[in-house]
Amino acid sequence: MSLARLAALYGVDTTHTAPASDAAATSLSTPADGSSGGQAAVVEVLAALGVDAGGEAAVRAALDARMRELRERLLPPTLVQWPGSLAPELAALPPGTQLTVHTEQGATLAGPLDPQLSLGVHLLHAETPDGRTADAHLVVPPERAPGPEGRSYGLLVQLYSLLSQRSWGMGDLGDLAELAAWSGRALGAAFVQINPLHAGMPGAPSDPSPYRPASRRFPDPVHLRIEDVPEYDRLAPEDRTRIEPILERAARLRESVLDDGALIDRDAVWELKSQALEILRRVPMSPERGAAHRAFLDAAGTALDTHTTWCALAERHGPDWRSWPADLRTPGSPGTARARTELADRVGFHGWLAWLTDTQLAAAQRSARDAGMGIGLIQDLAVGVHPDGADTWAQQDCFATGMSVGAPPDAFNSRGQDWGLPPWRPDALAASGYAPFRELLRGLLRHAGAVRIDHVMGLFRLWWVPSGRPPTEGAYVSYDAEAMLAVLAIEAHRAGAVVIGEDLGTVEPGVRERLAERGVLGTSVLWFERDWDGTGLPLPPERWRGSCLATATTHDLPPTAARLSGEHVTLRHRLGLLGEPLREARDADAAESAQWLSLFASLGLLDDAGGVGGTGGTGGTGGIGGMGDIGDEEAGIRAVYRFLLRTPSRLVGVWLPDAIGDRRPQNLPGTLDEYPNWRLPMAGPDGRPVTLEALAASPRLHALFGDLRGPTGARAGAKDEMPAGPYGDPGRAVR
Repeated sequence: MSLARLAALYGVDTTHTAPASDAAATSLSTPADGSSGGQAAVVEVLAALGVDAGGEAAVRAALDARMRELRERLLPPTLVQWPGSLAPELAALPPGTQLTVHTEQGATLAGPLDPQLSLGVHLLHAETPDGRTADAHLVVPPERAPGPEGRSYGLLVQLYSLLSQRSWGMGDLGDLAELAAWSGRALGAAFVQINPLHAGMPGAPSDPSPYRPASRRFPDPVHLRIEDVPEYDRLAPEDRTRIEPILERAARLRESVLDDGALIDRDAVWELKSQALEILRRVPMSPERGAAHRAFLDAAGTALDTHTTWCALAERHGPDWRSWPADLRTPGSPGTARARTELADRVGFHGWLAWLTDTQLAAAQRSARDAGMGIGLIQDLAVGVHPDGADTWAQQDCFATGMSVGAPPDAFNSRGQDWGLPPWRPDALAASGYAPFRELLRGLLRHAGAVRIDHVMGLFRLWWVPSGRPPTEGAYVSYDAEAMLAVLAIEAHRAGAVVIGEDLGTVEPGVRERLAERGVLGTSVLWFERDWDGTGLPLPPERWRGSCLATATTHDLPPTAARLSGEHVTLRHRLGLLGEPLREARDADAAESAQWLSLFASLGLLDDAGGVGGTGGTGGTGGIGGMGDIGDEEAGIRAVYRFLLRTPSRLVGVWLPDAIGDRRPQNLPGTLDEYPNWRLPMAGPDGRPVTLEALAASPRLHALFGDLRGPTGARAGAKDEMPAGPYGDPGRAVR
């Protein structure tokens, strides 16, 4: 019991039990279950928090020390004061305690705390009448994050998958700007939500997942459009001659994806872009651009300097900083300082890339807003970073050594999950006033109207898995959700940005309510919205929550065409991912989809979309009767999005591949080499890649968005004309 008490005092939950499933979990985190693996996992989690619990005597000593620390502590390292109330920790101070606040804005305030204290993270000093003192970070947030104005709809897309006739083998920031401008004007869309653009790990082969980056603080220059760099137009004749072969190879790379069935190859794209950028860097910048470049570097400061130093060192020594020479393994070492000087040119090169990427992101958001989008870009914040990457090197004290974020066993995965992402230490975050989180949010919101937070439940707790142990042997570690939400509200308020939380999966009771209270929208996916506490049937639209982004699917789920046709079941069977016989899985899937189609029919959502021949049984492909025909399948997809419009959800997101009948998921959890995760271009029903130009000319897409923009749509009355410019040649239309 002493170990359980000690763990609880550090926010480590030893009471979690896995839900019942066919395959019971092999161990639990609680030492009370008699599992030595569970007890050992708790001991290792505590060790990652700097607590020695290796034996009864160590546990007793650590428990006594922790209780004494909490008893004698005047203030916690960070406290939150919401509008209209005094922080509870301040109210509990002894009478006569003197307070001094050094505000974020540079003012010094002494005496009673001003209830109208400006928003921000301030430094607070307290001194009691008996001479005890304490310093703390005082977080003063607005009541809640900004919300969207009215109801609106927009696009959800994995940027790399959307190629135009100008792309170099994967979608880029130029494509994003064009997509935003076109969809805002022609479709009436209010936003474009994209995958994380975080800096990836260097080297080949690299990890294609955008959710396991080297750094979340800076975007990846692989997304640059080379021809949009202003220096491209100022190339000298000899440099233009040198860059021409690179352009030819880029065209062949694009054609291999669009015409020859090749997968997206980020490494090949970056090899070509980096060669072109080395040439462009030698072109003198105009005085105006030179000044803008210097201003960017000055504003980014130490954070960017540390990141670009890591990039330069990774070029020389490889990306795993733990294998570097010992004197380079910390950013502040004398060895690193010497290396930074020796590699000044490469450090400067990576700083220049960061600036170029920032400018093109800014241009994409300007294009969105100029096209009338109320939100514009929705940036995606991944839940963590690669253990060997730039962020873990730069912020070593903030990450828990030897730990990985994952998920415990549940009814859907009896083995649990290990995502290979080191977690932030909650004590380090609190000691810094949540500076890493603030910096991260500020960078993402520079050029966005909203941010999506992947696995938003991580603001409350994360499942820590000790290195070398299965994910069944982990423990939940709590974070100060009040402080995390307060920081989130401050940064969103300053940016005027909406916050969307990905709250799918196992959600602790009360979490969704606390998120909604602070203005954080949730995420509702059609296939998961059922009356789980009652009939188990699909949830009628009026019972959906309003404070959410409603959509039919996500990057980790089948596109709607695959869901309606049953092809996602066949795919999982082919890859050995089904836990039941194929026939049983097909029947269950068909019955589930038939329930939804029956609800759509009862609401009159199918008739004027072309009708669907039957809502039960299995067709030749294992799908729903009548869904084998492309036209009926298209009607089903349109009915899905018509249904989403019937809900009170503030935002409706259209998975862009749904608009053209793509049947392939972008990511299939549980697979590595068995499936081309994160490498598929957007395609039509026949599997042939579809360019941005062809997408813009698709009658099928315009029919779907015609439903969204109609009299019952979220944004009726937007113009439907096709813009001039890059869409003058629409290319292959999609039907």
